[in-house]
Amino acid sequence: MDTNETPAVQGLNPAQMHAWLRFVAVVELVPGLLDSQLQRDSALSHFEYYVLAMLSEAPDRTLRMTGLSSMTNSSLPRLSHVVRRLEDRGLVQRTPCPSDRRATNASLTEAGWAVVQDAAPGHVRTVRENVIDPLTDEQVAQLDAISNQLLMKLDPTNRLNPGVPKGA
Repeated sequence: MDTNETPAVQGLNPAQMHAWLRFVAVVELVPGLLDSQLQRDSALSHFEYYVLAMLSEAPDRTLRMTGLSSMTNSSLPRLSHVVRRLEDRGLVQRTPCPSDRRATNASLTEAGWAVVQDAAPGHVRTVRENVIDPLTDEQVAQLDAISNQLLMKLDPTNRLNPGVPKGA
């Protein structure tokens, strides 16, 4: 074989293709569902809610922008744009990092904390109604195991699951 040739990739069998296409459909539908509910009920995009939620779980409700960028799987420019919008609404405050003046911290304000607390029940209800409740307890455990297996491959440093022990 010529060293410049790419080895042939095995195609998906019918069962694998069926599972893959259903998985892609779920991945495409869930974000829109979450965005619609959050926009309607809380005037937030799902990403804005996610940023606020990550800050709400952090010590002192504060994170370095670089850490928040990593945790939300966002580029720093995209995150900066969203945080600026949240700042304009009084939900987040940016300040220089006291331990590294080159870095910037994002902190959840009291108004931001109130917004997260108000938005959480509707968000959880939407997740329950559309993802959790249609499944049996056994299927939820399978979903957890499958998601964990995929995350070990896709996110080996566990940056998107800060509260979940690596490999758990």
